[in-house]
Amino acid sequence: MSDQIRTALGRVRTEVSKAVVGQDAAVEGLVIALLSDGHVLLEGVPGTAKTLLVRTLSQVLALDTKRIQFTPDLMPGDVTGSLVYDNQRGAFEFREGPVFTNLLLADEINRTPPKTQSSLLEAMEERQVSADGVTRPLPDPFMVAATMNPIEYEGTYTLPEAQLDRFMLKLILDLPPRDAELEVLRRHANGFNPRDLAAANVQQAISIDELRQARRDAQAVRVNEAVLAYLVDLARATRQSPSVRMGISPRGATALLRAAKASAYLYGYDAVTPDHVQRMCLSAWRHRIVLQPEAELEGVSADAVLQSIMQQVQVPI
Repeated sequence: MSDQIRTALGRVRTEVSKAVVGQDAAVEGLVIALLSDGHVLLEGVPGTAKTLLVRTLSQVLALDTKRIQFTPDLMPGDVTGSLVYDNQRGAFEFREGPVFTNLLLADEINRTPPKTQSSLLEAMEERQVSADGVTRPLPDPFMVAATMNPIEYEGTYTLPEAQLDRFMLKLILDLPPRDAELEVLRRHANGFNPRDLAAANVQQAISIDELRQARRDAQAVRVNEAVLAYLVDLARATRQSPSVRMGISPRGATALLRAAKASAYLYGYDAVTPDHVQRMCLSAWRHRIVLQPEAELEGVSADAVLQSIMQQVQVPI
């Protein structure tokens, strides 16, 4: 059964590629986040198919999906829901917001003020929404996929560290290579409409019950003591780096562990290896470390710091 589910997960990439070209790494990252019960921050310049990617994935997985376009005037109640007076009943009732879904697409999350950004904190961490003294659970599975433009600062609000820490992975969607960009134009020349996924023949690849089973199987992947120690050494090295003002916390180390287990499961391994840790390190940690101001002025990136640390920390054999 586990092999059949893993094969079905492999078909996810094939189905998504019917609508999205050249973003296989991002597709894999989204699947790993689902298997790890985590959330994803998608960063890329406009036009790199961030929104289309999430919409297509939701159709392939047959998940209930809602989209919020984050704007400066968006209020917390517009995300979580609010109390509405029912004239017929003569009482207030809670009207669920778009957060009550399986896959929430938070489009341009950095365009809304911190007050509204923080409305997602409880939902992302506790999988619940509290309103009027009542706690309401969110559907299972539940994942937030938020998009962010890295080059536009006017009219945007920086995501605080506490908000960034709730995202298990940060995936970078780069501009596609020439062959992939040519394929995009070829498809549009042949009539492809990104708003009509049915016309692209995007099919469901896995059921929600199979996805839940895959999540259980992924978290059952074994991790030996040497790999755990390697992961801890990597985290501690980020705190000692002269370029880093704030290193990886235990929550960040746990996030990398979960991602490494999901990666191992996806590739058919029954135990995590250092390669799986290294494979997921940048995605799991690039948004969690805070660089020293002088390092930022010198153009040092979080990815470069993490790459350097992985080269310096001894790998268990």
